[in-house]
Amino acid sequence: MAQLTCQNLCVGYDGKSVLQDLNFEVFAGDYLYIVGENGSGKSTLMKTILGLQPPISGRILTGDGLRKNEIGYLPQQTVVQKDFPASVREIVLSGCQGRCGSRSFYNKEEKQLAEAAMDKMQITQLAKRCYRELSGGQQQRVLLARALCATQKMLLLDEPVSGLDPKVTAELYALIEKLNREDGITVIMISHDMAAAVKFASHILHIGDTVFFGTKAAYLQSPQGRLFAAEKGGEDQ
Repeated sequence: MAQLTCQNLCVGYDGKSVLQDLNFEVFAGDYLYIVGENGSGKSTLMKTILGLQPPISGRILTGDGLRKNEIGYLPQQTVVQKDFPASVREIVLSGCQGRCGSRSFYNKEEKQLAEAAMDKMQITQLAKRCYRELSGGQQQRVLLARALCATQKMLLLDEPVSGLDPKVTAELYALIEKLNREDGITVIMISHDMAAAVKFASHILHIGDTVFFGTKAAYLQSPQGRLFAAEKGGEDQ
């Protein structure tokens, strides 16, 4: 059974469609890249999947034991968020809020979960540091650790390496790939980095004038994939 199913989905704002007739399934352990031009509806689709806004029409179903409140989310950061005056530990712990229910405090299990997430993201030594004093790459690791506190099943990442230098980008990609391959966490990532999509993805959803959804191998044989391969001078595996 699929963890996530979109059926005849139409998404947009104020009743105006930006993406319609979308059908795809995501299974446990998949690594799905969502690619396409600016304004094609990628972030709108992600927010709709998360329940942050309703679909115009169609359905989004969860299954295979996944509930909507078990999806971790790493959104694009705003300037205000980058300057947030809290400690790394406080921000990571805030990812456990969905587990607290009516409690106004974090229990021992949630604190241990936050410590484990920081360890996975290799930021334990930064726990007492102020978030706004960190580099862009360190901040993204903190937010990824926060997202991990919300889920052990599925992560939704919106341009997680935007604005990072190549070395830091490569390190973050490696951490995300490890979460997918070793921990079995399903990853859905919005990205403009087509080379990374072809390298890491198990499946690709290409949104634009035409829509493609399928495996990476099928994508490379599609009109969209062949155009990319031609621009790169060959298929990059």
